[in-house]
Amino acid sequence: MMAPASVRGVVLAGLAFAGSAASAQDVKIHAFLDGRLVDAPSPTSFTEGGYGKTRYGSGDTRLQFGGGGLIVTAQATPSLLGLVDVQAQTTDHRMLGLVESYLRYRPVSLSPWRWSLQAGVFFPPVSLENDGIGWTSPWTITPSAINSWVGEELRDVGVQGQLQWRGQSSSLAATGALFRRNEIAGNILPTRGWSLSDLTYGLGERIRLPDQPSENGQAPTERYDPFRRVTNQIGWHADLTWRAPGNTRVTLLRWDNGADPHAWVPYEGGDRLYAWRTKFWSLGATTQSGPVTWIAQAMEGGTLALPGTRHVQTHFRSAFVLVGWNQGAWRPALRLEHFSTDNDSSFGDGGEHGNAVTAALAWRPHDWLRITYELMRVDSYRSYLASTGQSPNVKATQMQVSARLLY
Repeated sequence: MMAPASVRGVVLAGLAFAGSAASAQDVKIHAFLDGRLVDAPSPTSFTEGGYGKTRYGSGDTRLQFGGGGLIVTAQATPSLLGLVDVQAQTTDHRMLGLVESYLRYRPVSLSPWRWSLQAGVFFPPVSLENDGIGWTSPWTITPSAINSWVGEELRDVGVQGQLQWRGQSSSLAATGALFRRNEIAGNILPTRGWSLSDLTYGLGERIRLPDQPSENGQAPTERYDPFRRVTNQIGWHADLTWRAPGNTRVTLLRWDNGADPHAWVPYEGGDRLYAWRTKFWSLGATTQSGPVTWIAQAMEGGTLALPGTRHVQTHFRSAFVLVGWNQGAWRPALRLEHFSTDNDSSFGDGGEHGNAVTAALAWRPHDWLRITYELMRVDSYRSYLASTGQSPNVKATQMQVSARLLY
């Protein structure tokens, strides 16, 4: 699906910048290609219209195309950087997607103070996990529920500024952004709930909603574009980040998409796709003691839509702790997490709660190759499923072995 003209303008500007900078200072091309063997759990995955929490489902064991990406960065001057990130993932009926495309101006500074300005399409600075190539995690194949949602529904199309103070042993940075085209963010949490998946949606791509039986017993497929403009409302986020020795970092972030919960746009089949007024707090921290890295993050917020005389208001929360060993070619990691939603809804869906445990072992014998084994167990309860004749308890164990080529 083609992106709207305003978004294509941002993309083309980034590509033009990268091309023009090729003769300037420094152009770097990174890429990855992922193939994997998957032993999927029996619940139908959310990518197939079910309520399963994992990327793969229906009990299949097969070879899969995990994804691929091409990331180009161009350092035109010491102060000006451009980045374009395009990825391909075939799960959930997807092809190519533009994940990020932005320009960043950060003047060289010899004083303790430094500032930067960024414009284009980019992730909000929520994740402490996904700091690898193409916004991937170097620890596990599957990110946490928090960062799975970020990859699905959160993206800035706007501008971001940062002011940083650098001391002798620590630094403090304040970041703020204004953005548009994220008014639908929050729709998936009351409708489907949290998921655990490494799918990252690009501009113009569409997320699948759970299938709902119709009068003739068929389950029509419904999808929506999470980055579609509903109105011209402006959202914002702001954060404070403190960094200290030992790779220690603490970030507190507030995010608000500024959406009008009454607003809507036409949708498939004559339905209406409503904006969701979504706000949340995120607190994350990471530190390192010798070869051991600790990452912890918690998110809490709410989302509201007002379709006609009805209302859907959902409070959501999730938290995880990850511990990993980072020394030599082997990198084991363990993550424990909890997630939940509470729905105050005219539709009678009470929400969900669940836990997940993820164990991973990555082996990187060469710079260009990483092999990762991951075992993930998800145990969740969603009361709404009982009214559809399904078990409200959704338990799933997903195993994956990923071979990722890196450039």
